[in-house]
Amino acid sequence: MKALISVSDKTGIVELAQALHALKVELVSTGGTAKLLAEQGLPVTEVAQVTEFPEMLDGRVKTLHPKVHGGLLARRDLPEHMAALKAHGIQTIDLLIVNLYPFEATVAKPGCTLEDAIENIDIGGPAMVRSAAKNWKDVAVLTDASQYATVIEELTSQGKVSEKTRFALSVAAFNRISNYDAAISDYLSSYDLENGARAQYPAQSNGRFVKLQDLRYGENPHQTAAFYRDLHPAPGSLVTAVQVQGKELSYNNIADADAAWECVKSFAEAACVIVKHANPCGVAVGTNALDCYNKAFQTDPTSAFGGIIALNRQVDAAAAQQISKQFVEVLMAPSYSPEALEIFKAKANVRVLQIALPAFKAGGTAFEQGRNAQDIKRVGSGLLIQTADNHELQLADLKVVTQVQPTPAQLQDLLFAWKVAKYVKSNAIVFCANGMTMGVGAGQMSRLDSARIASIKAGHAGLSLKNTVVASDAFFPFRDGLDVVVDAGANCVIQPGGSMRDPEVIAAADERGVAMVFSGVRHFRH
Repeated sequence: MKALISVSDKTGIVELAQALHALKVELVSTGGTAKLLAEQGLPVTEVAQVTEFPEMLDGRVKTLHPKVHGGLLARRDLPEHMAALKAHGIQTIDLLIVNLYPFEATVAKPGCTLEDAIENIDIGGPAMVRSAAKNWKDVAVLTDASQYATVIEELTSQGKVSEKTRFALSVAAFNRISNYDAAISDYLSSYDLENGARAQYPAQSNGRFVKLQDLRYGENPHQTAAFYRDLHPAPGSLVTAVQVQGKELSYNNIADADAAWECVKSFAEAACVIVKHANPCGVAVGTNALDCYNKAFQTDPTSAFGGIIALNRQVDAAAAQQISKQFVEVLMAPSYSPEALEIFKAKANVRVLQIALPAFKAGGTAFEQGRNAQDIKRVGSGLLIQTADNHELQLADLKVVTQVQPTPAQLQDLLFAWKVAKYVKSNAIVFCANGMTMGVGAGQMSRLDSARIASIKAGHAGLSLKNTVVASDAFFPFRDGLDVVVDAGANCVIQPGGSMRDPEVIAAADERGVAMVFSGVRHFRH
């Protein structure tokens, strides 16, 4: 049995080679890998000795040779293939261990030049991987260090790599090549040769996703569905969740859970978000999980029935006891006390997810903060791609435009309301007070209707909107929207501003004796 080893990432390669040598597998290798193995006292034959042709062009050409690809591609079950090998003095290669030049890591570096990128495009590696993967019935191809242990275990116990494993390795190899080529395409498609800059959106977009699970059905029972994650998921994102208990997640569970988790992650203080049909129906900050949940639930107990609950603090026994009194589809938190998990065991159908919150990193990228850098929406035979709405409004960003000034407490509630409005479908109107939503109006064609619905929901929940603050995700095009929220009880308003009728709306706020601030940012969410 012969193994050809050519790796850029040397992780675990010495240990693998030692195990193969102990199993009497002949080792063939290239350049730096061969030198490393020889330094460890392992008998290794350089590829140049096999091909009888030296490495050349700074290593660009070393394995692109019939004695390599013939040994990988020859079918052992075809006599004519084996006769051709014999006629040309080519030996079969049974194991190929290859990982590729670090193209993705290279182009991720801030100072990467086009020349750096081009030099890190692997040619021989992908060619060998494709050859071996195509001939998986006879050749096992390893493209990642995580595969080494399985192959050694099978070789040790069975004397060969099983057909099932060889096929799985082949699939993994083609997936790796696909992802590698896609990364190259993304980079080069974005590169402007004239000015040496990269466009934000490449000429070709190559999505790379890994299936997590098939789902029972899609948004409706007549639709099929599956759940995928990014090839490299952001820390603390929904796809990193561990399901502790409960039924299998559905398509709608996942969509709603993402809405709840993204919202609750945005709060530094203890927070609870309850979502129903992709919209927050209750959001609150407080001192602990129980306090937050109780306040969030008060906003709209009717909609909270069968909802999705997300908390950004540990769920303890007290919170678990209270939450378990309502019908919950999905519960998410960074951790649970043993007592809380015991309480939820009595609610076997509740899907309990544990998701580690991303570690805060000042000035970190969206990815490092556990957020998507881009949002993608499918349209007929196309995609809409945009940067994600990751804008965080600060107190210093607020512009007071009325005669009445907001109090410090109102300013904090305005920031809270604005943060919630960002996660409510447009048109969005959110009434808040004391770190708690008091009424939410979502997804209406008219901003007036969203305001009226928010008022109605507050009434159903027995909540007074007197002296509340209100957030509108987009500007009031006329004064009527402002009048509706003030009539409902709001005395302080946050909106983006930017309408040609801003002076009319500001004048209306002064007439009604309420404070109004402009955020300068719109938060449409369709």
